[in-house]
Formats: sequence, C-alpha cells, structure tokens
Amino acid sequence: MGQYMQSDTYRGLYDSEAVSAMKSHVRELSAASMEGRKAGSEGEKAAADYLRSRLQEYGVDVLSPEEGDIFGIKTENGDTLTSRNVIGFVQGYDRNLRDKYIVIGARLDNLGTMTMTVDGQPVEKVYYGANGNASGLAMMMELARMIQSNSILFRRSVLFVGFGASNMGFAGAWYFLDRSFSDAASIDAMINLDMVGTGYNGFYAYTSSNPDLNVLLKKQAAELQPITPQVTANEPYPSDHRAFYSKEIPSVMFTTGRYGEHNTEKDSQSIIDFETMERELEYVFNFSVALANTDMALSYKAAQTPVESDDVISFYECDQRPLFSNNSDPRFFLKEWVYHYLRYPQAAVRDGVQGTVMVQFVIEKDGKVTDVKVVKGVDEELDAEAVRVIEASPKWKAGKVGGNKVRSVLTLPVEFRLEKKGGKPSFGIKGINRKTK
Repeated sequence: MGQYMQSDTYRGLYDSEAVSAMKSHVRELSAASMEGRKAGSEGEKAAADYLRSRLQEYGVDVLSPEEGDIFGIKTENGDTLTSRNVIGFVQGYDRNLRDKYIVIGARLDNLGTMTMTVDGQPVEKVYYGANGNASGLAMMMELARMIQSNSILFRRSVLFVGFGASNMGFAGAWYFLDRSFSDAASIDAMINLDMVGTGYNGFYAYTSSNPDLNVLLKKQAAELQPITPQVTANEPYPSDHRAFYSKEIPSVMFTTGRYGEHNTEKDSQSIIDFETMERELEYVFNFSVALANTDMALSYKAAQTPVESDDVISFYECDQRPLFSNNSDPRFFLKEWVYHYLRYPQAAVRDGVQGTVMVQFVIEKDGKVTDVKVVKGVDEELDAEAVRVIEASPKWKAGKVGGNKVRSVLTLPVEFRLEKKGGKPSFGIKGINRKTK
C-alpha cells in the first residue's frame, strides 16, 4: 500500500511480472508525450495504439481495425471530434455459452492539457491521468493476458474494450453498444475498471445495488482472496458502466475511490500503489471467472435475494464492521498491533527469507480472535511468527448484521521485508518495527 512501500529502486528489483507490466503500462500511458490523452487528441490515439499492440502481443484477438473503431462527436462549436474504441476478444469454451459475452472495459481518455498564465508567462499543465485512468487500462491489459492464457476456464466469451471519449458523456461506450457491436443483446454483464491505483484509500465495488451481482460478490468474499472489495451503494464516479445500465446490462465498477490528485497535474505514476493493484488484479480475475461461468440468469433488476444465514460471514459483508481499538480499517490493526509486536526471525534474516504471509482468522461475537491459520505461507518461521502475533490480539468489537453480532472472517497480508542495504529487516509499513528475535 502507498504508505507501506519502500523506495522505487528497491521495489523494482523484486517486482513480480504483473507489477512490472502494470508499471510499464502506466508509465507509457501517463507520459508527458501523451499530453493527457484528451478525447479526440493525438494522445488518446496513441493510447489506443498502445492498447491494441499490447493485446496483440498477449495473443488476444483484436476485433477493431488497426486505427481503432472510429466514431465522431459533434462539439459545441460545430466541429467534429474523432475518437476511437479498441476491442479485444477471447472466446469461451462452452458450446452453449460462448456466444454470450462478458465485457471488461476501461476508459482511454483523460483531461488533456491546459495553458495557464504564471507571472505573465504561458505555462502548460499536463493532466497525466496515471490513476485516471492509466491504472484501469493497465489492469485490463493484464487481465486480458491472464484470461487469454487461461481461456479454458471461461465458459462465456470475454470482450476487452478501451472506451474513447468517456469524458464526453461516455460516448465510446454508447457507440460500442448502439452502433459498433451488433450483438449487444448477448452481453450478460460488464466489468468497469476506473481509477484502481490508489489502494491505500480502499477497494470498492459498485453494482447499482444489483442483487445478482451482489450475490456473486458475496460468494467471492467467502473464498480465499488476496483482497476483497467493499460493496458500496454510492457511486464513486460516473463512468462507462452507466451506458451499460441504460441498456439494462448488469454492471460492476471496480475502483479504489476518490483521491486528492484526481483531475490535477499531480495524478502521476508516483501516487500509484502497484502492490495493492496486483492483489486487485488477482481478485478481478477470480471474479471474472465466476461471472463468465455462472449458471445464474443475470438480470438487471432481479428479485431481491435473501441474505444467507452463514455461521461465519466475510468481514466486508458486515453492516457494521468489526472494530479494533474503535477503528474498522484492517490496516490500522496491522500498523498498531501486528507490525508493532512482530519480530523478524534471525534465521530468516540470515538466509534472506522474505515475503507476504496471508493469515486468516475469525472475530467471534465476543470479540475474541480465533481460528488463526496461514492460508498462503512463505517460510515456516515467518508463518509461525505471523500467527503468533495475531493469536495474541486483544479483543475486537464484533461486527454486526441487522443489528445483531456475528462471527466474521478476515484475511490479511503480513509482509516481511529485507532492505537492500545490509539485509535490514522491516515489515509491511515503512519504518515500523525492525526488531529481530
């Protein structure tokens, strides 16, 4: 997470393939040469060209022409602005469902540039749009790579769409649904990725309260996930999913929510939390598999589905989330308890062992922490140390559903790190607790 990360030089040495790829995508798409990717600009066209070339590189069939799926928009002064969509395709394997589609989309454009007068001199400001929405495009490209490589897992076919001119009334999404894609009636659902790069602010799913999608999200939350979005009833941003709602296509928007640099020249790569983006990427891939394979007849406005009365529910499904020291943010628990009392085993430091231990535990109705277990380990000693500290947790305030206390389950990443110089130990929050035992 943003405040947890170490220097860019250090992180670059140990980046995963997905993180390295997303960094490269964001760097290219938010470069000054893209001039903020304003709708109809050469920068937006360059972004479309980049998306097309990466999809082709990943083995994804590109359905749009080489120059993109071009459309025009009349501006207020009577001119015609030219924008474009880019469409990729991975065919599903199920003979009965492969002619049904899941759309995964992300907007191409941002605000462009603006010339201001500073001390009597013209100064051009570039709205780089690293999080808005180079981050969503980067995640979509890596999802395309993963889905193409694992296409045997997908019953329905998947379309990947980079939407042009989103900032102009979601024009690219409208054009795709009403003019370009002739089989729009066979789209069963849409996933929108918009501004997913500031995970230190949280991770959210907005479904416009669609009960069918909420059921799928709930089922995903009950399974082991690297991260789980908070389902929100309030739309974080208007975006391309609105065009799909107008066609009564169930849609979910994944986002990391509002952030201070939004629509400013400070929206640059430096604010992107790539490590959390990688966890979001894995979650959205898992959700995409579930969505593409579901036997549910997804409806835009289905009948309300009663809440299941499970013995243990997800932390994120609680109406009132459990509180640790009166704080419902799991990162507060990591910072104030886990990383305060965690000790880096000396043998692990000596041997250069580091990594992230995924620990799952139950918060009981009386607030006790029970059933602590490692669901994804790194090393026997690191695993045991993570379990030791969480097992010793003081009582929480239990979560509630409908005003009643419930048992809830939470999975957290406990990060052990060794700094480049001298292998000095540290943990998931920079500067917190560098002790060994």
